[in-house]
Amino acid sequence: MSQRLEISQLGSPIIRTVAKKVIGIRSPEIQTLIDDLIFTCKESKGMGIAAPQVGYSLSILIMASAPNQRYPFAPLMEPTALINPRVIDYSEEQVKDWEGCLSLPGIRALVPRHTTIEVMYLDREGKEQTVIFRDFLARLFQHEYDHLIGKVFIDRVESTKDIITEKEYQRIMKEKEEIQIL
Repeated sequence: MSQRLEISQLGSPIIRTVAKKVIGIRSPEIQTLIDDLIFTCKESKGMGIAAPQVGYSLSILIMASAPNQRYPFAPLMEPTALINPRVIDYSEEQVKDWEGCLSLPGIRALVPRHTTIEVMYLDREGKEQTVIFRDFLARLFQHEYDHLIGKVFIDRVESTKDIITEKEYQRIMKEKEEIQIL
C-alpha cells in the first residue's frame, strides 16, 4: 500500500542537492518509491513531484497533469515516472507563465521556459523512452527536472517582481476569469 511522503520545503538541503543516478530500477525499493511519489503527488494535488522533494536524492520525477482550479487548461496525463531523464533538445522559444511548487507553498512566479523539449528517460520497467513535450507538459517537465539538478522555479525568474503570493495569484486568476465571462 502506497504512503504519503513528507514534502521537503525550501531551506532543506536536499532541495538544493543534485540527485544521484538511479541504479536497480526494478528493485522493490525503487518501485515502492515510485508508487509513493505518485500517491504523494495525487494526495497533494500536485501536477508533478521529484524524489528530492520527499527526501530521496535520486533522479526520479513524476509527471501527472490534469485540469484543476490552479491550471484549468492543463492536459490530462496519466502519472508517469521518468527515471534518469536527460534533455536531448529544446526550442529556442520561451514563454513566461505562472508556476507554483509543493516545496514552496504559498508562492507563485512567472517563469520563462522552453516551449518544446525533447527528453530521453527510463520508464519504471527500465526501458529507454524518448518523448517530445510541448507547452504545458514541457513546462511541467522542466519544473520537475530542476528539482533533480538542485534548482527551484524562483531561481528561473527574470525579476523578483515576477514573484507573488498564492492569495494574490488567486485574485488575479479570478479577475481574468471575470473578464473572460464578460
